[in-house]
Amino acid sequence: MSDDLLKELRLGRDQREDDETPRRWPWIVGVVVLLMLIGAGAAVWALRGSAIEVEAATATPISAGGAANAVLQATGYVVARRQATVSAQIVGTLTEVLIEEADHVDQGQVLARLDDSAQLARLNAAKAAAAAAHAQLGQVRAQLNQAEQDLTRQEALVARHLVSRQAAEQARTEVATLKAQLKAQQEQAKAADAQIAVAQVDYDYTVVRAPFAGVITQKAAQVGEIIAPSAAGGGFTRTGVGTIVDMDSLEVDVDVNEAYIGRVKPGMPVEAVLDAYPDWTIPAHVIAIVPTADRGKATVKVRIALEKKDPRIIPEMGVRVSFLEQVADQAGARAPAGVLVPASAVVERDGKPVVFIIDGDHARRAPVSTGGNRSGYTEVTAGLAAGTRVVKAPPATLEDGAAVRIKSTAAGG
Repeated sequence: MSDDLLKELRLGRDQREDDETPRRWPWIVGVVVLLMLIGAGAAVWALRGSAIEVEAATATPISAGGAANAVLQATGYVVARRQATVSAQIVGTLTEVLIEEADHVDQGQVLARLDDSAQLARLNAAKAAAAAAHAQLGQVRAQLNQAEQDLTRQEALVARHLVSRQAAEQARTEVATLKAQLKAQQEQAKAADAQIAVAQVDYDYTVVRAPFAGVITQKAAQVGEIIAPSAAGGGFTRTGVGTIVDMDSLEVDVDVNEAYIGRVKPGMPVEAVLDAYPDWTIPAHVIAIVPTADRGKATVKVRIALEKKDPRIIPEMGVRVSFLEQVADQAGARAPAGVLVPASAVVERDGKPVVFIIDGDHARRAPVSTGGNRSGYTEVTAGLAAGTRVVKAPPATLEDGAAVRIKSTAAGG
């Protein structure tokens, strides 16, 4: 009886599946949504990871003038022909320092002040001594005037035989003596005035001024420090307030191997490229070849003038220069058209020269027409506009429309 009841309570296979099916649907839907999200994330990550890291370069217009080819390349540094470490000409304690690095200053502008109490006291003493000397000069002049009047009266009395000739001679001697005293006192007054000038110069030395207009590149002293000329410095004494550089005097010094110095001529054109801005070409020319050689390095120094002034050019920057052999233009010839790009930016695809233009996050292939090469750059005469950013060295795997990621480098000009 009990076995029959238990058999009646058991559920059949079909009946159990029908009851569990509604419970499975939420789990199935959840799993599907989760798999879709994971797949979408994996696709985004794959796309992001597939972006090719590249270097960018900017197409620059070809400068007007005849065709130029590099005959020699060298490296050097930007230097300032006019710079000075400004100091005081006397020993003193700084009471004011009015400069900071990167400040632009004008010629004669006050940079610092020293304690001037001693110099001011000497100046006032010199002025007082000069005032006393001039007062004595006035006294002697008055005495001489009186003596001359007395001599005139004595000579009149002698002529009338009212006094002896000895009285007139004494009056004449008094006049001569006072004239000598007057001359001596005049010289003493001049000496006193000169002492004022000396004291004034010493007093002016307590104010440190800019010898020329420029930019402060180093602040070397603070208020309360003792400053002195280099010859008088010692211990913890500062020998300068700061360094000032005339940025208009910047030029490039390069060392050229003496075996190739014959290729360099004064006035020849040069292209300079700063290490900090490899995509920026600066026009320049040779100023002079310094007439001495470095026997240790077997080089000769060449001075190069930069024809373009720019705030990005600062002293001690590394520079690569290309000496160009300039070919004169014919009369009425037009300036060359086109742009310059790094030679590595032009590659062959299907047997034709192309560049890859950077368009947002993608690289777009563009066919171009090329001209000659000049110092690591290729002339692109058609197919590319000035200012367009291109891939500097496209890898062989780079295709049209491929995702790219710009490698972070210093900004170029």
